[in-house]
This record gives sequence, C-alpha cells and structure tokens, in this order.
Amino acid sequence: MSDYFDEMGWTPLEDGEAPNHLIHMARLLRDFGMWDLLGQTTRLPPPASKSAIENLREIETTSSDSEQCPVCLKEFEDGIFAKCMPCEHVFHKECIIPWLEKTNSCPLCRHQLPTDDEDYETYRKEKQRELERQKDLETLHNSMFM
Repeated sequence: MSDYFDEMGWTPLEDGEAPNHLIHMARLLRDFGMWDLLGQTTRLPPPASKSAIENLREIETTSSDSEQCPVCLKEFEDGIFAKCMPCEHVFHKECIIPWLEKTNSCPLCRHQLPTDDEDYETYRKEKQRELERQKDLETLHNSMFM
C-alpha cells in the first residue's frame, strides 16, 4: 500500500530541510482568489499572426484625407498606400508592421488581431467567457431585484 507522498507524487522533506514558504503563500493567494487581484494571471499579448498582418487592407491616401499616422505623427502623403486595421485606424506600413510584429493590438484602441500562439488564444477565449459570465450574472441579478 502506498503512502500519502507516493499517491501525490511528492517527496517528504529531508532532515534539516525547510519548506518553501513562498510556494505556500502563492498557493494560499491562488486558492482564495487573491492571485487575480495581484495581476499575476495577465499575460502580455504575443505578436499578431503573419497571415493577419499580410491580410490587412491597403488603402491609397489622398490629399483630401488630411490625416496623420498616429505612430509617427506625419501627415499621409498623396498617393501612398497605408495599412488599415479592422478597427478602421490607418497607419503607414513602415509604422504598423513593426508594431504588430511585437504585439497583436492596435496602438490606438487595442483592438486585437489573431495570433499564432494557441495558448494565448485559449487564454483570450477564457477571459472573454469570464466577462460574458459576469454580464450574465449581472443581468440575472438585475432581473431578480429590480
């Protein structure tokens, strides 16, 4: 018959060995939901996928646009091609492509493009489901008490 440590896949402390109290504190914070409040579950977004960057719509700028690129703050010249994000913000190719190779979001509104990182996409879906559950709970609460 196996003992507790064998069942759990752990090894008992050796003579004179002290437990790692930081691990116990981290587990306590996680178990009581405090880890989320400390921001330890947030992940930095990875780069946008290559296909998302390649499929960004290109538009030709005209002199009547009188807009400027939000990254470099230079006016769009007449007849050049600029990249248009799905959120309709327009940038110079030279400005937005290096940005999207570092992160997957629009520099202005943080609209996120798809990534090639499956773990991050799963994380993003879980966060979205969590927000939807919160909205559903709020709707249910409001329908019961209003």
